[in-house]
Amino acid sequence: MKSIQSIRRGERLTILILIVFFLGMGVLVWKVVKESSFYMSHSDDVTLGMVYDRNNQVLFDPNASTETYDENYFLDVGNVIGDDSGQMTNTLVSENIEKLQNYSLIFGATPHGKTAIYSTLDHKANQTVYNAFGSKNGTAIAYNYQTGEILVCVSKPSVNILDNYSNISELPDGSLICKAFYETTPGSTQKIATTAAALETFGYDGLMSKTYTCNGIYTTKYNQQIKCHDLNGHGTQNIVQGFENSCNPFFAQLVQDMPLDNIIQTYTRMGIAVNDIKMQKIQFDGLSSFSASTKLTDTSDFDTMWSCMGQSEALASPLQMMLWESAIANASGKVTEPYLIDHTTNVTGSTKYEAKTTYGENNVFSAEVASQIKQIMRQNGQERYSSIGYPVGVKSGTAQVQNGASENSLLVGFNDDPNLPIAFCVVIEDRVSGEISTSDIVSTMLNALNQN
Repeated sequence: MKSIQSIRRGERLTILILIVFFLGMGVLVWKVVKESSFYMSHSDDVTLGMVYDRNNQVLFDPNASTETYDENYFLDVGNVIGDDSGQMTNTLVSENIEKLQNYSLIFGATPHGKTAIYSTLDHKANQTVYNAFGSKNGTAIAYNYQTGEILVCVSKPSVNILDNYSNISELPDGSLICKAFYETTPGSTQKIATTAAALETFGYDGLMSKTYTCNGIYTTKYNQQIKCHDLNGHGTQNIVQGFENSCNPFFAQLVQDMPLDNIIQTYTRMGIAVNDIKMQKIQFDGLSSFSASTKLTDTSDFDTMWSCMGQSEALASPLQMMLWESAIANASGKVTEPYLIDHTTNVTGSTKYEAKTTYGENNVFSAEVASQIKQIMRQNGQERYSSIGYPVGVKSGTAQVQNGASENSLLVGFNDDPNLPIAFCVVIEDRVSGEISTSDIVSTMLNALNQN
């Protein structure tokens, strides 16, 4: 009897050992399948594939040299596409290196594999926009607001990857990052968000009926001064005129008339982190972009008014400013999510991944408010920016940076044409009168995209 019990205990122990063994094998196989690409990406035995633009122009070649490419061929995409040197992060290559390796579990390392990333960028248009900046630094980003395809992404200064970082210690600040994904002072482009808050608060008819007078300087109840860029004043204006004139005293009085909670609610829906509330970074194709932030405490106080006009502690990334334009241009109130990878291929050249158009889960504006802002921005484009040559809706901004020592010029907006549905944000750093303007760059950009 005891021997039979011992045999049964032995059977149960054997079964338990086998279960543990097969579970362990299952975990091991899962880890091999899941993590092999990571380890192989750090192996010298695995070659990397190429990155192409939407027209099959090369954007990254692991074997690139000045013998095979013009010396400035990659300059416009140096800090957005990047390379495999490890010198930069948050570039398409650095964050998608595993997608580029010529390796598969079935075929192993394949030196002449067809692994590749096909980007949405238009390299020819991108080069044109990069060159349009001339000697000025800054950033320009544009995408199809119907589909989400990023078509242009320029950041100056950039880095020439063909130099192999031989002069890395001498590179100007900002060369190794794509400024489109990082925070900047939005200036008066923030008045779009403030106008949205006013529309949500008063309604379209209520807001249109409001007028405020600008005499050049507005004094708050705390005896603080909000100065207009035109010290002679704009006189009595409604929202359309105040928006077109980008009149600070007008918006100061508008902010003062709104409940603080209403502004915070609108800003929060837009993804702006108000008063140190944490917001997730914008993520797409392995890349990260900073979320906007500001501080709002008292609508009668200078700092809150100034923040609602894109100064004080207001910050936003050009990418996010562009995304808001999609919600307006589509008159839906929903952001069209961006993407930079159109599709990828494996070692045999078969499509492994293909992007799809998606939209934000939540509205940043109601559809009604989006349509109303669109109307205001289109009128501004018609009356002030006809020189661009396209039916644009826009808002300009002048951002005081470095404690007022210099000014950046911004222009955000959209082209209201279903055949060329482009939303954009352009920033020119340290711009002075008489130099290339943001509207010049937008015109150049739209021409380049229209021709391609």
